[in-house]
Amino acid sequence: MAKPLVAIVGRPNVGKSMLFNKLTGQRTSIVEDTPGVTRDRIYGTCEWCGRTFSLVDTGGIEPGTDSDMLKFMRRQAEIGIELADAIIMVADVRSGVTAADQDVAAMLRKSGKPVALAVNKCDSTGLVNPDAFEFYSLGIGDLFETSAVHGHGTGDLLDWVLENIPDVEDEDDDDDVIKVAIVGKPNVGKSSLLNRILGEERVIVSDVAGTTRDAIDSYFENETGKYCFIDTAGMRRKSKVDDAIEKYSNMRSISAIDRADVCLILIDANDGVTEQDTKIAGLVHEAGKAAIIVVNKWDAVADKETNTMRDMEAKIRSGLSYMLYAPVIFISALTG
Repeated sequence: MAKPLVAIVGRPNVGKSMLFNKLTGQRTSIVEDTPGVTRDRIYGTCEWCGRTFSLVDTGGIEPGTDSDMLKFMRRQAEIGIELADAIIMVADVRSGVTAADQDVAAMLRKSGKPVALAVNKCDSTGLVNPDAFEFYSLGIGDLFETSAVHGHGTGDLLDWVLENIPDVEDEDDDDDVIKVAIVGKPNVGKSSLLNRILGEERVIVSDVAGTTRDAIDSYFENETGKYCFIDTAGMRRKSKVDDAIEKYSNMRSISAIDRADVCLILIDANDGVTEQDTKIAGLVHEAGKAAIIVVNKWDAVADKETNTMRDMEAKIRSGLSYMLYAPVIFISALTG
């Protein structure tokens, strides 16, 4: 089971990235006084009282905007809300409750997820800041006065998070099962490979964007051992239209890599190593997972000669030069 996911949302420039950096203990998010700096989803791991969970810093939600980039950021945040187990909404005590805050709160109330309201920039210690009481009007009951700069109030906020996320400490029931994540860009044959291994049409293969939201687990056992195959949603190529949304949809695949013991990195034999392949392989490499580079659709390569496979392997080694430890195998999921 993947780590629980907590999303930090709110309108632009209320201190979401600063709070994210404070909770994760790392300066991962760029902090800037310009609204709209955080455009992509940035994720990190937070540990509190012996439990860990994933934390996601989203772009600011700017309701009713005409800017394409702000619309994408709003869509990102909506996907983040959908995937999260719990949500922290951040507001700015200095500016009071704004119309944008009310719109964000309305969106969160509809989500049905547990929501905490972090009233940020309460930088003075001691007495309760009277300006914070105004934020009860947003209708989010659990209110915490926080200072992302100094860390005031973050302990109470993290206690609330632990009470509202699933406990996954007993996740490793079966220690002898090897977890294998099948990762790669869309339409590279991940689901076809899983169906071939399982010997059944377990996974519906579709090119419709966003069809596979969750990683699908399939148990498989043979004479060599027990395996749990995790078929992930494709990490899609970025395009002009849905650039930001696509980065957002990768979280499930990233959590699958996090859970896996071994990752099969699928590459299309017709395309070779693309920029997207190097990014996916980089995630596996950074996670420190064992990896096998699987070149699929070898049957579809035309005019194969004696050295075609060797030349192809050399190109893949060149494109993924930091993964020299990973073996390269050539397969066809279609023909087996």
